[in-house]
Amino acid sequence: MREQQAGLRRARRLGIGAVAVLALAGMNGPWLYRFGTERYHQYVINKPEYKAANGHWDIIEFPRKYRQDTIHAVLLHTGKVLLVAGSGNNQENFDAKKFDSRVWDPVKGTVKKVPTPNDLFCTGHTQLADGKILIAGGTKRYEKLKGDVTKAGGLMIVHNENPDKPITLPSGTRFIGRANGKTFVSKDPVLVPRAKKNFDKKTGKFLGNTPGLGRIYVEAQKSGAAYETGTQDNYRIQGLTGTDARNTYGIAQKLALDKKDFQGIRDTYEFDPVAEKYIKVDPMHEARWYPTLTTLSDGRILSVSGLDDIGQLVPGKNEIFDQRTKKWTYTPKTRQFPTYPALFLMQNGKIFYSGSNAGYGPDDVGRAPGIWDVAGNTFSELPGLSDPDMLETSGTVLLPPAQDERYLVIGGGGVGESKLSSRKTRLIDLKAKHPHFTDGPSLEKGTRYPQASVLPDDTVLVSGGSQDYRGRSASDILQARLYDPKSNTFKRVADPLVGRNYHSGSILLPDGRVMFFGSDSLYGDKANTKPGTFEQRIEIYTPPYLYRDARPSLSGGPGTIARGASGTFTSQHTTTIRKVRLIRPSASTHVTDVDQRSIALDFKASGDKVTVTVPKNRNLVQSGWYMLFVVDDQGTPSTARWVKVP
Repeated sequence: MREQQAGLRRARRLGIGAVAVLALAGMNGPWLYRFGTERYHQYVINKPEYKAANGHWDIIEFPRKYRQDTIHAVLLHTGKVLLVAGSGNNQENFDAKKFDSRVWDPVKGTVKKVPTPNDLFCTGHTQLADGKILIAGGTKRYEKLKGDVTKAGGLMIVHNENPDKPITLPSGTRFIGRANGKTFVSKDPVLVPRAKKNFDKKTGKFLGNTPGLGRIYVEAQKSGAAYETGTQDNYRIQGLTGTDARNTYGIAQKLALDKKDFQGIRDTYEFDPVAEKYIKVDPMHEARWYPTLTTLSDGRILSVSGLDDIGQLVPGKNEIFDQRTKKWTYTPKTRQFPTYPALFLMQNGKIFYSGSNAGYGPDDVGRAPGIWDVAGNTFSELPGLSDPDMLETSGTVLLPPAQDERYLVIGGGGVGESKLSSRKTRLIDLKAKHPHFTDGPSLEKGTRYPQASVLPDDTVLVSGGSQDYRGRSASDILQARLYDPKSNTFKRVADPLVGRNYHSGSILLPDGRVMFFGSDSLYGDKANTKPGTFEQRIEIYTPPYLYRDARPSLSGGPGTIARGASGTFTSQHTTTIRKVRLIRPSASTHVTDVDQRSIALDFKASGDKVTVTVPKNRNLVQSGWYMLFVVDDQGTPSTARWVKVP
């Protein structure tokens, strides 16, 4: 009887348990389904055969004290990666002068904090011939949206009609409107050059002076709409007397409570990869926020575009840095582009502009793609580009091998905060008799901010991005593809685990993997009601070629090979080597990476030696450090050897 009662109790407990499980299943069915689906997905993507066909993604999270909002990343010739945040698009960091950089060793997994001398948020950067990194520009002041602006302000043009001397006005100079009587105060010092005397070339007759001009940002002394101005006025300068007061004055248009854009700085630094520190050099003539730095034929660096120190697009004043003198000089003539224009050195020494850019600037100035002769300042537009009004936040990559001089322009979106995005890819062959764009394979979705990295096997990894501006409406695209330039096709591979949109990028590492950094979503939910958070995790993609049985070895050899010269390396797999590639390391930000290029090298193999020859064209092979890969008959690359081209 006792056993019978115990059995009934057990049955009752089992029955209650079963009901509870069924109830829980009913309540949590979707969760259980998702849990099961995710477990199965993890099982599939971790199978060896899946990795061999599609590659694999891994997430790296730094210890909390080393995390930052990475905006820029540069591969150093030490094999480490410079990660630059500056203030990281964070007003509180900016106000506190908390500016961050890190040096990350992807082999050892170590992270080192680097003292950062200024706000290098939205700077420009490129590889220099000696292996240092040139970093120019950054943030002087954050934007203020309309509604957050409390003091009327804007651009004051200061005129100096004295041909005998320049004049310097300190920060805090007061400008008093002659008609409106309102007072505005300068935020920075300004040097106004002397006036230029004009003479008739034939008669020598004096024709008058052209005033020297200085530009300065001014604000009202007090807050409120009562201090706005609606029209142009002439302003006298408090504190000036005599001839200075007569010759020097300000002219301003509307000074209002409108949105104030970011403002740039002139500061320039070289980052030393060995000492792992910033070294200040001469500043640029123009302040720049969002500039592009591009290496020219003679090894000097061209700095183009950006917002200046009063938040306006630099009006086509481009300048060149000479590493030998550490000085900047203006180009003879002006040419204007939107910010972060994609500018690539061609094999004839001219500059190819794909039309890709990061945004700021008029929608009808400097947007058309073309070939720019910097010396003569001529510009030849290139026809055939599809979705020409959706090139903001598009990506451009020089397809491998670089000798072919073919480019792929990927996706993009409408000007400004447009919801429009393009599914197009566009190809152009600059060696054709009459170069023009043709459409490549379409993307599955309209894609802003696509990241693209050239791989040693001559494919291009295209990943990430978002359909909408800054990932609005949870529009990040968790897809990756390998583009084959020979077949002009995409192959879908393993999906990334982390969404990447604004302020993101990718870098090819010396071991053949690709690292991804950053992402700065405007909102954190699909309804666009919660603010977004900056993505601090690094993600590494291991391509399918690293899941094969073996990879070719490469060792020894010279550390330096001149253009037109050869170097001999050791490999235990010389009979299987089919390609040798010299890949320039990346300097990536805002979907702009004009440094990366993969150059095919001629080679001869004998015994356990492989002798490679570097091409002679200095426009193809720019001076500096490169990763040297050999690739076998299966398309598997070696680990890179670092080689310097002097």
